[in-house]
Amino acid sequence: MPRIYIETYGCQMNVADSELMLGVLGREGFVRTDDPAQADVVLVNTCAVRDHAEQKVLSRMGELKRLKRPGGVLGVVGCMAQRLGPRLLERVPQVDLVVGPDGYRGLPELIARARAGERATEVEFKSWEHYEDVPPVRGTQISAFVTVQRGCDYRCTFCIVPMTRGPERSRKLEDVVREVTDLASGGTTEVTLLGQTVNSYDDGTHDFAHLLRAVGRIAGVRRVRFTSPYPTDFTERAVAAMAETPAVCEHVHLPVQSGSSRVLKRMLRRYDRDRYLEVVAALRNAVPGIALTTDIIVGFPGETEDDFRDTLALVALVAFDDAYTFKYSPREGTPATRLKDPVPDAVAGERLERLVAAVRDIARRTNVALVGSAHEVLVEGRAKRGDLLQGRTRTNKIALFPGPDAWIGGYRDVRFTGTTGSTFTAVPLDELAVVG
Repeated sequence: MPRIYIETYGCQMNVADSELMLGVLGREGFVRTDDPAQADVVLVNTCAVRDHAEQKVLSRMGELKRLKRPGGVLGVVGCMAQRLGPRLLERVPQVDLVVGPDGYRGLPELIARARAGERATEVEFKSWEHYEDVPPVRGTQISAFVTVQRGCDYRCTFCIVPMTRGPERSRKLEDVVREVTDLASGGTTEVTLLGQTVNSYDDGTHDFAHLLRAVGRIAGVRRVRFTSPYPTDFTERAVAAMAETPAVCEHVHLPVQSGSSRVLKRMLRRYDRDRYLEVVAALRNAVPGIALTTDIIVGFPGETEDDFRDTLALVALVAFDDAYTFKYSPREGTPATRLKDPVPDAVAGERLERLVAAVRDIARRTNVALVGSAHEVLVEGRAKRGDLLQGRTRTNKIALFPGPDAWIGGYRDVRFTGTTGSTFTAVPLDELAVVG
């Protein structure tokens, strides 16, 4: 049986898509391997959000092509494949196929054609494609990503996603419920609902509030997460559903991108600073103790020092639990590349350093205040370092603590004993009771 190796870059959606590809190919007799040198087919699932991500993939392709076996197939799939299409075949002669996110159903045929010597490309958008009949092959039963929406209709001037993922479309609620029910029957207790703007979910009959309530009441589902929402798509109904559905976790990743209304307008975001803060207030009023994380871009064309100070001030005002911070990365074909007043790279780099320092300082102070408090964690597995388990709270905090492998996949109550500023050390409460 042919062996398949998939290497994944980028967001949770790409992780879910890799699981989907394994499902497509598994039905055709392919067997997964974790060693690219032993694979008959190597696929690199790519991200195109920033230039750095694409350069990393191109560098990795240089390594993988040396491992290519006689008669083997090397393919690039995902967002970078969609963006570059046949140009990738020209840039990397050893690449045999290029497949975008809507072309995974055709992978078996495309691989067969590549084996026959044809270099194949499939980057057509398919507005009907949800892969409903393809069971993903997931790496773990503990927690699962469930794609509920594909594509994006928004046109933020910096963003390449509408060009790599196509138009927005939502799965039918009953199809999502069926998939999550099957997961729960197999022992999965936590699901993360995925979409490019997940809270704009609308299947024609049901909205995001319906979705949260429906998934949250499925027997066996103990935690429901979702990412990534769009700030102004949090309707009153959606916020109420979050507050009234016990399984929905007290954490929202709420991308702001900038704290300056002037920059947000140039980004073509559908809110200004004040409206974003209104959404923050609504979430905190409805869900006490909610943790908020965000995405922030610095160095967007035309960003002044005053604009950047507005971002720093918003970070301090909201007191985010964490933030993913980036320098603006021009993407070919996006409107932002035509904007005037580019910010020098050195200036953008210096602003990024200041922003990272501010975010870390706030996160550290927030986390220090949590030391000594007790939390329920889902035990996800062994930590990467040391002989400790890793668990995650409902507010998305990571805790490391001692315990046996038998705890993996279950829930434990722990008390935080210390913090590095980003993660926590902890002890199980039952262990404290024994010691006491």
